[in-house]
Amino acid sequence: MNKWYKEDLAFIHDVGFRDFALKSAPGILEILAQNKIYDGLVVDLGCGSGLWAQELTKAHYHVLGVDISESMINIARTRVPNAEFRIDSLFKTDIPSCNVVTSISECLSYLFDSDNDRQTLVQLFHRIYNALTPGGVFIFDIAEKGQVAQGTTIRGFTEGDGWVVLVEKKEDQEQITLTRRITSFRKMGEHYRRSDEVHHVRLYEATAIASELSGVGFQVEITRSYGQYLLSKGHAVFIARKPSE
Repeated sequence: MNKWYKEDLAFIHDVGFRDFALKSAPGILEILAQNKIYDGLVVDLGCGSGLWAQELTKAHYHVLGVDISESMINIARTRVPNAEFRIDSLFKTDIPSCNVVTSISECLSYLFDSDNDRQTLVQLFHRIYNALTPGGVFIFDIAEKGQVAQGTTIRGFTEGDGWVVLVEKKEDQEQITLTRRITSFRKMGEHYRRSDEVHHVRLYEATAIASELSGVGFQVEITRSYGQYLLSKGHAVFIARKPSE
């Protein structure tokens, strides 16, 4: 389970790329308040290093976080000792009865599972619907097509205290995937340790995902932000409500 977001990339992601989770949190908490959900269990699929889980526990929710990365879960357990965390595939894990399911930062788009296809995603939607209490909500975002122009490659780097990460992004319109080649360098004593990962992300159309959610029974709203936090181009947010009985 430690093939993805291994130790160094997990560390770098936690310290250098935490803005998404922290800036999304107030807007998601606002959505929960709008749906009159002020407590109970929140299942966070693709919980990463526990930044969102920490905000939830501060707001007095109970949290079960699931992530495929052992290194991410290790950070999360240290950060939020009063939450429960599980190393598992978010597409295969058992989802207990809960008031809320979240999956932020395009976790449902990742192709870390070799059998993650459209059918697998829809099966997950069904399992989440069945796990949610009446009036519960499922909040998540996905990656869409058009982030990188066809035939081009985007390269960039980010650096922080004792680390550098280089990312190369390319979109395949035939396979409808985005590939990120990630090379990270982390200072260990006098030297820098290098690690490499390749992440493949499935690109979806927001309207098609909304249709699948509606077919399961959800009432669906598509937006481009979590409250005041506007997502970057090529991302869509879904607020899927299970009707009250």
